[in-house]
Amino acid sequence: MVWKNVFDEGNELVLATCSNKCIPNANVVISLGFDKSKLLIADCQMKTTMKNLKETKKICIFAKKGKEYYRMLGDVELSTSGPNFKKCVKIVKSQDASLKVKTAILVTPKEVYNLGNQKKVKI
Repeated sequence: MVWKNVFDEGNELVLATCSNKCIPNANVVISLGFDKSKLLIADCQMKTTMKNLKETKKICIFAKKGKEYYRMLGDVELSTSGPNFKKCVKIVKSQDASLKVKTAILVTPKEVYNLGNQKKVKI
């Protein structure tokens, strides 16, 4: 299985962040898939996660699909307008019209690990 398939649109992901004071936080979200080589996630109600991402711009994401487990470490870009934000709004609205997108989170993968064999994979 190609590692990106585990992060496909619609899959549940666990996001882990850390504040500047080293206080960890984890949150479950739904993947909005990849835009080119970057993972897209929508912030609809992630107060602590967003606070941490604004402070550090770093994220760790855990994903599982079937018997495949992966961990991605990455840098984030946050946007409240523009093409990535509009894409988030369109996808989220098609899934649940009651949710309001506050911020588009675009993750640039820096390292990806296959947790089944503990090996780093080629991005």
